[in-house]
Amino acid sequence: MPTESASLSLLSVISLLSFFVALTVNKFSPKIGNGALMDQDFDKPQAFHKEPAARSGGLASIISLTIFFVLYYFLFQQILTEYLVLSITLFLLGFSEDIKFKISPNYRLVLMIAILFVFITFFSININSIDLIFLNIWMANSIFANFFILLCFLFIINGANLIDGFNGLLTIHLLIINIILLFLNLNNNHEHLTIIITAQIVVLLSFLLFNFPKAKMFMGDGGSYLFGVLVALNIIQTNNLNPEISSFFFCILLFYLFFEVFFSFFRKLYLRKSPLKPDRQHMHMLLYNYLEKSKKFKDCNYLNSLTINLVYLSLILPSIFFNDNGLICKYWFFSLIALYIVFYYLLYSFEKKQ
Repeated sequence: MPTESASLSLLSVISLLSFFVALTVNKFSPKIGNGALMDQDFDKPQAFHKEPAARSGGLASIISLTIFFVLYYFLFQQILTEYLVLSITLFLLGFSEDIKFKISPNYRLVLMIAILFVFITFFSININSIDLIFLNIWMANSIFANFFILLCFLFIINGANLIDGFNGLLTIHLLIINIILLFLNLNNNHEHLTIIITAQIVVLLSFLLFNFPKAKMFMGDGGSYLFGVLVALNIIQTNNLNPEISSFFFCILLFYLFFEVFFSFFRKLYLRKSPLKPDRQHMHMLLYNYLEKSKKFKDCNYLNSLTINLVYLSLILPSIFFNDNGLICKYWFFSLIALYIVFYYLLYSFEKKQ
């Protein structure tokens, strides 16, 4: 069991190191791979920045987290195998795109599925309980259970990758989710998971200094894959350690990342577009266009991120007070989905009128 003094010492060291790692990576990003990490493609659909920025946030983050894993082992004689394996493999898959090693979206999705399937099977990842009776029955079947958990990982990883691109949008969103998970685990004395989540929060805060309000770095695919898979694993671990909390409460926490991907997938199918190709019709992009066309704000990039995350926070905070009530959490979750659809329709209608 980690001692309090050792845990605080470890987190203090990581706080300092993660900042200097981010500072160093940011400084040398233009020289890595002859500038391969510099994003200067302003014409792609998901590009909303107007100056070159490094897609090296993931690189800084994996270095800092690897240092944390090593120090954690020396202090507590325990290897965080699941977190270490997932972090490195998913980061490398995303980082290949950051350094412009082109892999088609189809092949990348297949590779991601293969990695996650091996991980889920080898480490016997499971979700202990779900607030739906029929799903609990189906989860008794290992094939269905593995498929369901695989889908959970895929939705969250791709959701994280989808919203990376606006200053602070992904990072602040991940911070909100992880801080709430930290509160829940602290409240129930799960020190082991508390340290792991706190380390991730520290690394995210260090990166945020270089990503908000002005972006010198973006997470890139490496960083969004990395933290997407970590927050999904954090959720599963917290759900299993705190059976008194409704599983629908965790759905509430993840509703934006999940539904952004889910809605986008079927929207593109309806419009006869490839679900794997990017476009400019996502909620955060439509809101940015609305703010920019209103001509009331000078810099809509970081304002867009603040607006989305403040609205998200205001919508999920009340659920903390009834997180053990499965019925209310269930209704709250579906109400959030309905609100998303209404806001999307309003923003989309505004876009079409311009």
